[in-house]
Amino acid sequence: MQKTRKHLELLSPARNADFGIEAINHGADAVYIGGPAFGARAKAPNTLEDIARLVKHARRYHAEIFVALNTIFHDNELEAARKLTHQLYDIGVDALIVQDMGLLELDLPPIQLHASTQTDIRTVEKAVFLDQVGFSQMVLARELDLHTIQKISAATSANLEYFIHGALCVAFSGQCYISHAHTGRSANRGECSQECRLPFTLEDQKGRIIGKDKHFLSMKDNDQSLNLRALIDAGVSSFKIEGRYKDLPYVKNATAHYRQLLDEILNDRPELAKSSHGDSIFTFKPQPEKTFNRSATDYFANGRQADIGAFDTPKFSGELLGKVTKVGKDFIEVETPTQLHNGDGVCFFDVHKELVGLRINTVDGKKLYPNEMPADIRNNTVVYRNRDHAFMRLLEKDSAQRKIGVEMIFAETQNGFALSITDAAGFSATAHCSTEKQAADNVQKAQVSLRENLSKLGSTDFIATDIHLQMAQACFVPASVVNGLRRDAIEQLQLARTTGYKRPPRLAAIEPPAIFPEDTLSYLANVYNQKARNFYEKHGVKLIAKAYEANEELGEVPVMITKHCLRFSHGLCPKEAKGVLGVQGTVTAEPMTLINGNDRFTLKFDCKPCEMHVMGAIRKPVIKMGPPQTVIFHPKSNVRI
Repeated sequence: MQKTRKHLELLSPARNADFGIEAINHGADAVYIGGPAFGARAKAPNTLEDIARLVKHARRYHAEIFVALNTIFHDNELEAARKLTHQLYDIGVDALIVQDMGLLELDLPPIQLHASTQTDIRTVEKAVFLDQVGFSQMVLARELDLHTIQKISAATSANLEYFIHGALCVAFSGQCYISHAHTGRSANRGECSQECRLPFTLEDQKGRIIGKDKHFLSMKDNDQSLNLRALIDAGVSSFKIEGRYKDLPYVKNATAHYRQLLDEILNDRPELAKSSHGDSIFTFKPQPEKTFNRSATDYFANGRQADIGAFDTPKFSGELLGKVTKVGKDFIEVETPTQLHNGDGVCFFDVHKELVGLRINTVDGKKLYPNEMPADIRNNTVVYRNRDHAFMRLLEKDSAQRKIGVEMIFAETQNGFALSITDAAGFSATAHCSTEKQAADNVQKAQVSLRENLSKLGSTDFIATDIHLQMAQACFVPASVVNGLRRDAIEQLQLARTTGYKRPPRLAAIEPPAIFPEDTLSYLANVYNQKARNFYEKHGVKLIAKAYEANEELGEVPVMITKHCLRFSHGLCPKEAKGVLGVQGTVTAEPMTLINGNDRFTLKFDCKPCEMHVMGAIRKPVIKMGPPQTVIFHPKSNVRI
C-alpha cells in the first residue's frame, strides 16, 4: 500500500498539565499525558480539570493532546475505563493511547485510538492487523531498524510513531514481567519497579564470573538526532520523546532540541509540514546532554551496535570534566577545559564503584570547594559534571515564546478603514471601522507609525510577518483607531481558529473483521479480561492464555524478553564467532546467569531472532509474624494482609 505523509509531529511527554503547556511553548506538535487512572505511569496521574486546561492551551496552536490509557484492565475496571474515555472526549482530548484490546469491545466515543508501545509492534503482520482494527497511529517497538520500519510503512496506512529520545526499556515493551514476578508491581499495570536498573553479577555456564556488580540490564538512553531524515524516509511521521516521569528542564531541553532539528528538515523539504501552528523562540541553546541521560545510543535503528549498555550506573553522570590533580582539606583541584560555575553539581565513582555526587559551592580557577568533602576522592579520580547551574537557571525561567506568523492588510474603505489578518494556516478575520480620513502631512512618517502600531501584537499568540498598506493616499490614522482595529481583528481570528479546529477522526475497523496473524496466544499477549478475550476470538484466535498477572502457575518462563544480548556485548556471540579463525564451532549460545543477592536468573539465548530471555517465576508469598500494630503487605499484590 503506497501512501504519503506530509505532516511531521514532534510528540513530547508531560508529567502534568504545566509540563505539557511548556512542551507546547517549546515547539511540541502534540503532548501525551496520563489521566486520572489506567496509565502505564501510575505515579503520574492527572485530573480531568488539569487535562482540560492543557487541551485549551494546545488548541491555541492546533497542537494535539493524547492521553495514555495503556494498562491492561481487570474485568471490574472496564466500566470505569469506558466512562473515562467519554469524559476525556468531552473535555477535548484528541486521542487515547491503548494497550488492552478489550477496550475496543466497549462503547467508546468517536475518539482516535493509538496503539501503545506496550502492544509490542515488531512485525509487519502485527502492524497490518492493528491498522485494520481501527488504530490511526502506532507506536513502533524501539528495537526496530530502518528497514523493518520501511516495510511496515509500505504495508499500512496508520501514522507511524517512533521513540527518538529518552530512557530505553531493556525488554520489548509489554513483554517484561520481572517486576510483577518479584514485587506484584506489574509494568503492564503501570507500576514497574525497574529491577532492570539493579547491579548484577554475570556468570557463564561453568560458574565463572564474567562481570561483577554491573548494571547488565541497564541501557544507555535513546538519541536519534542523527537519524531523523532516515526515519522520515522510512515512513515515521510522529517523533516521540520519552519521559512522563522526567523533570521540566528535561522536557524543555529535549523538545527544543528536536524542534530545531525537525525545523531544519522542514526548511529543506517543502513537501513536508509540521502538524501544528506557530514557531518557538528560545532563550537558551538546547543541549540534551545537559539534562538527565545515561549517555547516548541509537539502539537498533541501524542494526545491532556493540555499545548500548549503561553498565556502570543507571544514574546521570553527566559530561566528562577531567581528573583530580590535588585534594586539599576543603577543596579538590580538577584539570579541565570546561568552565565551571558556583552551584554546579559534579560526581565521581568511589572505590565501591558507586556514583557519588557533590555540590560545588565555590569555583576558584581549578579549585572546587564542595558543600561537603567526600571521604575517598583521590588524585587521578575521573570527575563529571551532572548539573550545569548556569544552564539550569535559564531553564528554570520562562525560556520560550511560541508565535504564529500573520499577514496584515490595512486598507482604506469608503467610510473608513479595514484590517484583515491571515495566519500561516489560512485562517483569517477582518475588522472594520468608520472614521474620518485625514491626509498625512508627512507621508513617510505616517506610514512608519502606522506599521509600528499594527505590529504591536504584544502578548497575543501572533507576530506580524508581512504588513501591507492599501490606500489611495497616505492618511494619518490615530493610534486609537489602529489599536481598536487590531484588537477586534485578533479576537475574530482567535475565534476563527478555535471554531476551525477539527479533532482527528476515529478510524473504522474493516469488515469482515481482520484475522489476527496467529491462532494461539500465550501469556505474552497480556489478555487480562473477558472483553480482550472476546476481541481476539472475534479475530480468529482459537487458544488464548491468561495474562501473566492473572496466572500464578506458569512456573519458570521468560519474565523478560529483550534484543539486548549479554553474550554479544561480551564478545561471545556464536554468530559473530562463526567463520573466525580458530573459534568456529567452539562458541555456542550456552546459558548464563545473572545474580543479585539471593536472586538468580538464567539467561537463555534464542539466536534465530537474536533475543535474550531472562527466566524466572512468580515468587511465593512469605508471611512473617510481626509485633502488634505492624502492617504486613502481601509481596505480590502490595495489599495489606
